[in-house]
Amino acid sequence: MVDLEKAKIVVSRFKDIEGGLLECLHAIQHSFGYIPKETLDIMADGFNISRAEVHGVVSYYHDFKTKQSGRKTVRVCQAEACQAMGSRTLTDHIKKKLKLDLGETDEKGDYSLEAVYCFGNCSLSPNVEVDGKLHARVSSDDFDTLISTGAE
Repeated sequence: MVDLEKAKIVVSRFKDIEGGLLECLHAIQHSFGYIPKETLDIMADGFNISRAEVHGVVSYYHDFKTKQSGRKTVRVCQAEACQAMGSRTLTDHIKKKLKLDLGETDEKGDYSLEAVYCFGNCSLSPNVEVDGKLHARVSSDDFDTLISTGAE
């Protein structure tokens, strides 16, 4: 259950700031781990805009999550430099290993798998981030070791 009072407090901190919706969305996501759909109306009311406008901002920026993420988040670079060094093959391996497609979270809530379009670490491609820690030159075997040892 989403604590709507908590969401109202967050909105009240940003509603009078010009351009405050983005900051509010980040704060809501930080508070709940994602942007609960129940908070869209609260933000729309607080910023005196439509729910569709709030939804448009949420859906435009890829960093905003509308579903609870898994306990561990795996992000795989899909940019050209990483592709040239095998990230498509690595992505396919990770999808099979985790039994997920990009943008999905497993049923147990253990893992979420996300695409990223550049970590800025191109010279050390392919890159994978697990729970905020970047790993460079990752092979399929390297990924399996990361996941099995918990060395993320």
